[in-house]
Amino acid sequence: MREFLTYLVNGLAVGCGFALVASGLVAVHRVTGVVNFAQGMFAVVAGLSGSWLLGAGVPHGLGEAGAVLIATLAGLLTGVLAIGRRGTTPQSSLIITLGAGVLAYAVEIVVWGDQPRSFPGLPGSLTIAGVGVQRQHLLVIAATAVTIAALAGFFGRTYLGKALSACASNPYAARVIGIDVRKMGLLAFALGGLLGGVAGVLVTPLRPISFDTDVALIVNGFAAAVFGALTRPGLALVGALLLGVAESLAAGYGYGAYQTEIALGLMLVIMVLQSARRPTVLGETV
Repeated sequence: MREFLTYLVNGLAVGCGFALVASGLVAVHRVTGVVNFAQGMFAVVAGLSGSWLLGAGVPHGLGEAGAVLIATLAGLLTGVLAIGRRGTTPQSSLIITLGAGVLAYAVEIVVWGDQPRSFPGLPGSLTIAGVGVQRQHLLVIAATAVTIAALAGFFGRTYLGKALSACASNPYAARVIGIDVRKMGLLAFALGGLLGGVAGVLVTPLRPISFDTDVALIVNGFAAAVFGALTRPGLALVGALLLGVAESLAAGYGYGAYQTEIALGLMLVIMVLQSARRPTVLGETV
């Protein structure tokens, strides 16, 4: 039982990292209608930047904040490339984000090298119900809960958040009432970079990060975001936690070589069952 609880807490922490990546995908898609396949790259940039800044002697706190800022700027730059030109379709923007993510590989190798990097998180552990829990795990879980709640409140209760959502649901009407759709889209990409950056600085102390770590992050983050229909951060969080726990349990009980496949297979089954329960009208899903 103690082993199970240990794997569970570890899976929740890893799932929270996936959730932050998924929330960035949700934020960009809700505003622009674009699936940002460069989202995992923002977490990698933040993790590598954090390792570099802390290694250069920048104090903790400032180093992580600087890494998140760099990831936010990377998100803004990706937005300029993807939607900066008027008339670019969401499909074209998707391809541009995919290309930006691949290009980032070369930049990351040149700047930080191709070896995995990490940096220390919160030291020590706490004993909860007889189970030793790392403080960094608790920090990841708490920070993710606060971030997801703030994101949901931002989109659901603030004028700026509603204006951002309006840009995707009806861009023409948004322009008519004076909303600059392009600027809102760039803001959404910057927000995606910020969320990815938070994921990077929280998860890197738990798992060393390298230039190609974004593949696992975007696959799991995208699966979680799809679970939330690419619009609902709360459901994306649930999906991400299921993925993280499934991967942790699979690795803990001897199926580490197949942990990603097991987790994604579970997510596929859940999404199929979820879609089958949706009400239909005239044979179409509503």
